Amino acid sequence: MVKEMKVQGVELAPLVLPALKEYFGNYKLVSCEQEIRQPLEGFPSYDFQGYIDLIIQTEDGVYHIIDWKTCSWGWDMKKRTSVEITYQLTFYKHFFCKATGAKPDEVETHFGLMKRTATKDKIELFKVTSGEKKVNNALNILNSCVVNITRGNFVKNKLSCGNCDFHKTVHCP
Repeated sequence: MVKEMKVQGVELAPLVLPALKEYFGNYKLVSCEQEIRQPLEGFPSYDFQGYIDLIIQTEDGVYHIIDWKTCSWGWDMKKRTSVEITYQLTFYKHFFCKATGAKPDEVETHFGLMKRTATKDKIELFKVTSGEKKVNNALNILNSCVVNITRGNFVKNKLSCGNCDFHKTVHCP
C-alpha cells in the first residue's frame, strides 16, 4: 500500500500548482507548513498548536489557508460539512489571525483533496466557511475539552478496549 501511495503521490504532485492557479488565479506564496502556536485564552499553561499546510495570498489581499487531505475518490457532503473535520480549519483561521493580526474577513479557509484513485479531477479545492458563530462554537468546544482535561475527566472509548495496551491493567481508566 505504501508503494502504491508513493506512485500516486508522484502522479498527483505536478497537478497541484495548476489546480491552485485555476482555482485562485494569481497568488503569492505566504507559507508552507506554517506552525501556529498560540496560548489558549483563560488557560495560561495550554497552547493551541498546529501546522497549516499552505497559506497563499490572492491579489485582493485575502489570505487563503489550505489544508491538504489525501483520499481515494473524494468526500461526500456529510464529510465536507462535518464540524469534527472543518473545525480544524476554523481553529487555524482563528489562531492565524491572533498570531498575525490579520482580520477574520481577510482570511478564507479551504480543503484541498488529493484523490489518489480518481480517474478525473484528481485535485479538488473547496471553501469551508468559518464565520464568527462557527469560531465561537469551536472555541467553546475547545475550552470544554481543556476544562475536562485539567479536571482529569477523560471519555473512555469502550469499543477500543480490546486493542488498548492498558486493557485490564492498573492503568486502565
